[in-house]
Amino acid sequence: MITIKSDYEIQLMRKANQIVRDTLNLLEDKIKEGMTTAQLNKIAHDYIVKCDAIPSFLGYSGFPASICTSINEQVVHGIPSDKVVIKEGDIVSVDCGSIYKGYNGDAARTFMIGKVSEEKAKLVEVTKQSFFEGVKILKEGVRLGDLGHAIQSYAESHGYGVVRALVGHGIGKEMHEDPEVPNYGREGHGMRLRKNMTIAIEPMINMGTHEVYMLNDGWTVVTADGMPSAHYENTVWIKEDGVEILSL
Repeated sequence: MITIKSDYEIQLMRKANQIVRDTLNLLEDKIKEGMTTAQLNKIAHDYIVKCDAIPSFLGYSGFPASICTSINEQVVHGIPSDKVVIKEGDIVSVDCGSIYKGYNGDAARTFMIGKVSEEKAKLVEVTKQSFFEGVKILKEGVRLGDLGHAIQSYAESHGYGVVRALVGHGIGKEMHEDPEVPNYGREGHGMRLRKNMTIAIEPMINMGTHEVYMLNDGWTVVTADGMPSAHYENTVWIKEDGVEILSL
């Protein structure tokens, strides 16, 4: 069911997303070679709780941590661990969520550790820009197929694969609400976005094939060809004449 948010609900979602934004900014400041992903998780967890919010990922369908940490060929849903050490040249995607007074915020960033290859740096930048290429066209009445097409065409113009097995989503009282928000699509197709809908747009872009598979841990999704992947996400409020990006 599609939920249309009231002004009061938007205020709470704005706060939840500001907490997520600030958590990710804190992690960007702290992340470095030699850290474990478990250390990153603790920093994020402690900050979210300090903000009188709840880490929404912790316990979600049994997920055991407060953030997802996905390195290099890992696309999404990597589990933080004290056995996973961040290395020079890695790209680390961090997905983060919080619940503030019953409403969800959700965003993701891909961080570059030290000196990364030109190829990885370009992938991270194109993934981020693909989000903004989609957002450029958004306002009330735009179709989801148009959004997906804008993201897909930009990423594919650089020779990258757009993950299809995983998509963005509506968000509000629940972290995952209707509708699904694909990062690919056909112009002129799909449902029309309505004023005061809130959606999480999250391009997952691979350097090689768009194909992915899940590891035996039941969570971590990796590229089928072992090539790097990047992830960039924000929660967006649809307005009559554009959008507000709540997590920026």
